[in-house]
Order: sequence, then C-alpha cells, then structure tokens
Amino acid sequence: MTRTPQARTPQARSSQDTRRPGAATAARGPHDPSVESPRGDAAGPAQARIVVPAKHPMVTVLGSGDSLLRLVENAFPGTDIHVRGNEVSAVGDPAEVELVQQLFDEMMLVLRTGQPMTEDAVERSIAMLRNTQQDATAERPAEVLTANILSNRGRTIRPKTLNQKRYVDAIDKHTVVFGIGPAGTGKTYLAMAKAVQALQSKQVNRIILTRPAVEAGERLGYLPGTLYEKIDPYLRPLYDALHDMIDPDSIPRLMAAGTIEVAPLAYMRGRTLNDAFIILDEAQNTNPEQMKMFLTRLGFNSKIVVTGDVTQVDLPGGTRSGLRVVQGILEGVEDVHFARLTSTDVVRHKLVGRIVDAYERWDADERGREAAERGGESGDRPGRGDHSGRGERAARGERRGHHTRSRTTHHINPPQTES
Repeated sequence: MTRTPQARTPQARSSQDTRRPGAATAARGPHDPSVESPRGDAAGPAQARIVVPAKHPMVTVLGSGDSLLRLVENAFPGTDIHVRGNEVSAVGDPAEVELVQQLFDEMMLVLRTGQPMTEDAVERSIAMLRNTQQDATAERPAEVLTANILSNRGRTIRPKTLNQKRYVDAIDKHTVVFGIGPAGTGKTYLAMAKAVQALQSKQVNRIILTRPAVEAGERLGYLPGTLYEKIDPYLRPLYDALHDMIDPDSIPRLMAAGTIEVAPLAYMRGRTLNDAFIILDEAQNTNPEQMKMFLTRLGFNSKIVVTGDVTQVDLPGGTRSGLRVVQGILEGVEDVHFARLTSTDVVRHKLVGRIVDAYERWDADERGREAAERGGESGDRPGRGDHSGRGERAARGERRGHHTRSRTTHHINPPQTES
C-alpha cells in the first residue's frame, strides 16, 4: 500500500543521537536481530528499520494486497510506514514507532513456527503489545499465538488472546478452574480442548461433560425417548465442540465405552469421579446447592473446569446463581483459580464484543437508576435517613407540648421515634 509521506524533519542523525528503547522493550528482552530499535532525538520523530529475512516472502508479512500493512497503518496513524524490497521503515511518534518495531518482531517470531499471520492475529498482537505498556510481565504476542493445545484434521486449536492464554495455563496448574466471561470468549471450547489433550496424553482416563438442563426444570423423566435423546438438545454445544477436536467416527465408540460421558447435572449426584477431566458448562444456571454438589464430586487424579456467564442467568426469579455465590466462597482457596474473560477476548464476529460492551453499559445504567430510585424512596420515607424531617417532627412536638402543658400528661403527643 502506498501512502503519501507527510513533511518530516530530515532523517539524518548526528553523532549525538541515542537509541530510544522503551521500558516495555527493555523488559521483554532482545529483539530479532533483523529489527533495528527506534532512534530519534528528543524533539524529532523516531525511526526504525525492519529487515524481513529472505525465507519469509513479503506477502506473509504484509498480507495479500497489503491487507496486514493497512491494518498496521490504521492502528498507528502517527507513524509513516514505507516498504522497499524486504525492508520496512517506520518514522513518526517515538512511542508508536517502538510498538511498530515490536509488532514486526512478534510477527516474524510467529512466522518462524510455520503459522501464517492473519488480520485477526495482527489486531490481537497490537492489543497485546499495548497491554504490555501497562503490564511488563505480560506474555508476548508470539507466546500467546503459538501456544498450541491440539491439532485435528489440519486444524490447530490455540488461545487467541492474553486472557485465554492465562486461562489455559491455569487449567494446567490448578485442580479446579472457573472460566467466567461473556458469550464467545472461548471458555467452553478451550476447556474442551484441554480435556481432549489430557485424554490423548493419558493424564486422565475419561472426559465427563455436564450442564444444567434448566430449560426442563432439571426433570427429564417426563420427556420421551432414551436418556441420550432426552439430553441431546441441552448438550448439543458440547457435542459440536467435540466434533471439532476428535474424529467424528470415533466419538460413538468412545461414548459407548464410557471414555466420554455427556450427562445433565442432575445425574452427577452421589458419584465420585476419579481419573477424569470434568467440565460443567452454563454454570450460571446452577443454584448454590447444585454447585456445591457438583464440586464435591471431585475424586483422585481429576480436574474440574466450570464455565459460565453471570450476565445470562436463566434461573427462576428469586433463585441465586451458584456461579455468583461460589466466587465469594472459594476465592483465595488453594488450588482453585478464577479466570475472568472480557469482551476483548471475544473470538466470534467483532460485533459480538461491541454487543457485550453495550449490554454491560446498559446494565450499569439500570443498576444506577435502581439505586437512585431506592435512595429517593428511603429519603421520602419519614424517620429514615432524613434528619431535617426528624427536626421538624421534634419542633412540632415541642409546640404541641407548649400548648397542652396545662392538660394531663397522657394527652401530650410525644415526638415520633424512628422505627
């Protein structure tokens, strides 16, 4: 893509020029040898030169039709980016130039693994690099984008965001992990991938997938058909994920052997689950008693992952969500981890993230209005938080007492007291 360069000061630098590595750069270690650090004086623009190794065709770095280059230019409007042969130069705002330099560094690290760069990967890399400016300990984009979990039929499953990477790492490190976040953040999908990985590596002997059948009131006996036919509609999302990760022809055999079990939450009661990777999906639709029942099924050499979205509770009115309650109970307990994902981790259509954000703003506004209404009602109610009203009542009592002082005591109206 060709851009008309803006008027700039001469790029020639005197011997007084110094390198301008930022704090994030220093914390992240040395860059790719083919990438020069940004340089510039205190008053002028910085510049960086990136040399793409010959083994990486420029189309893999710039994208088809320069699509990736356009993304980078749009993300850093204060920087001019020029391409000549296998060299990319960036001139402009020092902070932006440093991020551009780091971005190309990360892109080439990803390309070295044989993984292609996509528009989504570039956008997420930019977001992660900006995050490292606030958190120097955060993983590098290349570490996140190359953290493969498993591959099936030419498709590799891996985290796409920093929070997803931390969620996956938490599953490796802890026995019980809660993945809490909005729809589309990969909570269940990544948990399923880790379960299949654990089964294939013989860390566990079976996978157990469950979710509450709240739509049927947890009572399935009246429904027609076999148990499989009764629960199939409620567990279909779990089956869909399984088909992405395991050869579809082998799934019936694994289920018949009990290696993979899919059942409603009500069927977990009274069991002890050993040598198993257990996933509870849609956990926001459990009540506190069901959540306790499920967590206490944990046996030896087993792992539990609980996923849910506390903003999408389908329980009957007045019923507390077990996923909300358990956070206050188990937060800080050893070997229990809560991984929280946000709208920035949505891996569906970009619009899904915006929809999630819009609903969160609406919910915040609704809570604010409800709080204001409750405050107004309590302020209007006599004797509750209204000291001026209490003073007026006392004054009325004093006047009443003054006029009735000559009467008997039981005729005097004493000042009202707060209930």
